[in-house]
Amino acid sequence: MTTVPDTQDDRTTARRALHEARALLDPELRAWVRRLPPPVARVASYHFGWTDSAGRPDAAPAGKALRPALVFASAEAVGGRAEEALTPAVAVELTHNFSLLHDDILDGDTTRRHRATAWVVFGSSAALLAGDALLNQAIRVLAEPDAPAHALTGVRWLSEATNQLIEGEQADLHFEERSRVSLDECLLMAERKTAALLACACALGALWGGGDERSVDALRRFGHHLGMAFQLTDDLLGIWGDPEVTGKPAGADLASRKKSLPVVAALDSGTPAARRLAELYADDDTEREGGGDGGVAVATLAELVTEAGGRAWAERAAADQLAGARAALADLNAAQGTEAVDRLATLALMVCHRDR
Repeated sequence: MTTVPDTQDDRTTARRALHEARALLDPELRAWVRRLPPPVARVASYHFGWTDSAGRPDAAPAGKALRPALVFASAEAVGGRAEEALTPAVAVELTHNFSLLHDDILDGDTTRRHRATAWVVFGSSAALLAGDALLNQAIRVLAEPDAPAHALTGVRWLSEATNQLIEGEQADLHFEERSRVSLDECLLMAERKTAALLACACALGALWGGGDERSVDALRRFGHHLGMAFQLTDDLLGIWGDPEVTGKPAGADLASRKKSLPVVAALDSGTPAARRLAELYADDDTEREGGGDGGVAVATLAELVTEAGGRAWAERAAADQLAGARAALADLNAAQGTEAVDRLATLALMVCHRDR
């Protein structure tokens, strides 16, 4: 298993794994989207970057295909072939994009992957229905008439992960209405919102790859820790990320007063900076838009989160979760898939070492 921290070779390996996953995934993913009613397929195709707002072919930036790459590598890590896990990879990617379409509406995000979000272009109702349709297709993918015997288990796992994702989204929304959120509550929200689907992706790959119970459990734990590291890193990017990297405005989470993990850790610190941060977060009169006074306010909030220790805590926590992911891989009975195990390790490094 890879042990060196984020070398150029690691990054090259991770990028290659993502590129290969996208190449294997996309033809089948497009085929399932084409099965949707044309008005819904048009919204979904725009969201995936395949078409522009008028429905003409486009090559807009696509997602990283992290979850499908995890499905494929998990199947290979237990001795199977990536092609054997194409069905769950498509199902997981459809589910993930259902959540993105809904999340953009819930958060009011106007850009994703460097262009306008689907709800901005087509309206929130159309984007909402497109998300619903993708989730329905995800279940249909797994429940095809020629599905293997273990497909029903996969449906249950994906349904449970989706329920947890929705629970996490609901908690995230509820936090915005509360003046006080504990760090434990915020961590549980992250487990539901992000880690559940990544854990499911790895477990599904192992199941379709023919893995035994021990291997499936080890890969599920790997995905859980990876999901937590992903959310922690995402929250760091939401405050200090480069818009050229994230595709979203700088400090977007602070501008919307989102109670992300670094913010909640800072608010929990009991420091003078935490008290000042709490005052500004509760002040509805503080400008929330970028630029002008709002830009200054966001920069001030970011400084307070750092001063109160929120940034350092989140960086340490992400590193701890990465260590947990590596430990799970060490428990994996993967004599036939050592190269794939290394690939999983490099994908985990990529998640934690995205530029910010």
